Amino acid sequence: MGLPKPEHPLISVVDYGSIRHNTEQISASVIFDFYSISIKRGGIVGKLKYGQLDYDFDEGVMFFMSPNQVIGVEAGEGVVEPSGWILLIHPDFLWNSSLATTIKKYEFFDYSVHEALFLSDKEETIISNIIQNAQHEYHANIDKFSKQIIIAQIESLLTYAERFYHRQFLTREKANHQILARLENLLADYFNSDNLITKGLPTVQSVANELNVSSNYLSGLLKTLTGQSTQQHIHNKLIEKAKEKLSTTDLSISEIAYELGFEHLPSFSKLFKMKTKLSPIEFRTSFN
Repeated sequence: MGLPKPEHPLISVVDYGSIRHNTEQISASVIFDFYSISIKRGGIVGKLKYGQLDYDFDEGVMFFMSPNQVIGVEAGEGVVEPSGWILLIHPDFLWNSSLATTIKKYEFFDYSVHEALFLSDKEETIISNIIQNAQHEYHANIDKFSKQIIIAQIESLLTYAERFYHRQFLTREKANHQILARLENLLADYFNSDNLITKGLPTVQSVANELNVSSNYLSGLLKTLTGQSTQQHIHNKLIEKAKEKLSTTDLSISEIAYELGFEHLPSFSKLFKMKTKLSPIEFRTSFN
C-alpha cells in the first residue's frame, strides 16, 4: 500500500489518505491478520448496501473486522480522495490484558462488511478523538504504562461503538422493520410448506443467509426491536403452527410433531410445554 514501516510492531493507526490505490482495479480481496477498526470516506467509488437495502445514513461509515476475515470490495466508476483512518491491532498486543477475552463479546467484529456502523458527525468526533489519544501514546516514548493506557483507549472506543450500534438499530427504523417483515414472511412461507418435514426446523444461520445479513447482526437487531433472539422467533413461529394444528385438526400429537419436523415426540412436548406452560394434550383439551 506504499506505507512506511509502523512505529509499533503490534498496533498502528493508518491514514487512509496515505494509502496508494490502483485506480484501474475493479475489485480486491484482502485478508488481515489483525483486528481492524476504521472510519473511511471517499476512495474508489462503489455502492454500499445493507443486505439488499441501500444505506441512507451516510455521514460516516465505520467497519470492524476480526483476524483472518476476508474483505472484498467491488468498485464502481471514479475515485474520490479518501480520508479517515484504520486502527490495526495484532492479537498478540492484547495478550495478558482484559481485552484478550472480552474483545470476543463485541458481536460487531463478526458482522458482514455491509453491516457497517453509520455515525453522526458528533459520534465520529468522539471516536476519532479516542483514536488520536491511542496514536499519541504509541508515538510517545514507550514505557510500562503505555500498553495499559492504549488498551483503556481501545476499550472506551468499543464501548462507544456498542452504544452507537444500539442507536443505529433504533434510528434506522424503516430499514430495520423491513428486515423484520421479511423475516416474518420467510418463516410463514417455510412453515406453510413441506420444509419442516423434509428439512426440519430452519436454523438461525439459514434464516440470516436468506435475509443477506449475519446471524449475530440479525439477533442483535431483533433483540433491540422485539426483545427476542432469532432462535426465539423461530420457536415462537413453530409454537403458533403447533397451536393451529392442535386446535383445528384431528391429527394425533405424534402426527403433529412429525409434521413440525420433530423425530421424537418428547422433544416436541418439552418445547411446547416450556413455551406455553401446557402440554400439547392439555392445550387441545382446553378447546373442548
